[in-house]
Formats: sequence, structure tokens, C-alpha cells
Amino acid sequence: MKYSNYLGAIAAVALIYSCFIPWVYIEPIQSTITGFNTASTNFGLPGALHVFFSAVAFVLFLVPQIWAKRTNVLIVTLNFAWAIRNYIIISRCELGECPEKKLGIYAMILFSLFMLVMALLPKVKLSE
Repeated sequence: MKYSNYLGAIAAVALIYSCFIPWVYIEPIQSTITGFNTASTNFGLPGALHVFFSAVAFVLFLVPQIWAKRTNVLIVTLNFAWAIRNYIIISRCELGECPEKKLGIYAMILFSLFMLVMALLPKVKLSE
């Protein structure tokens, strides 16, 4: 694709933004969970690794070398795996109480998947 590198870089920035908007609301403890505000839970900071992977992927999307594109596939695959893990762990039901999923958790999954697709379809000029 002609613009896959730029679209992937934009998706990396959007993924970083999605770490700051609400992911879930947990009614029993009355707290909203984001990628960096996990309130009184033991989730840690799940958005920190997304920000790291997205920052590295942003740079690799814009570097026009073949090694950068190959490395980017690894980075965005790890990012997507981390997104799946966060979705499963943070949105699971415990003791009959299910959290209310918000826009941020869906945006995190979609932008991670979009980055993976864009990394698999890079535009690279090859010399003969």
C-alpha cells in the first residue's frame, strides 16, 4: 500500500492516546480504569508497554529501510499480543461482577490490530 507507513504511524499515536481514555468502569469499587490509572486494582500500568512499543513502531514506520520494516513486524506483533492480554485481564468478570467496557479498550485493540496490518503491508523501494 502506498500510505501504509504513514497510516501505521498515525495509528501508533492514536494507540498512545487510547491509553489515557477510560477502558472499563468497575461498579463495586466505583473506579474507572485506564492504561495509566488502575486505581485500587493490581493491574499495574498496562499502558506503559503500549506507549513504549508504539513509540518504537512510530520511528520504525518512518524509517525507509528494509531492516526497520522487518523489526517493526516483531514490535507491532508484541504490541498486539499485549493488547489481547490487557483486554482479557482487565475486562474479565470476577465473583459475578463484570466491568462495564468503555471506548478505550476497544480503541486499544483496534489500533493495535491496524498497526499490525500496516506493518505487514509496507511500502519499501527496492534497488536492483
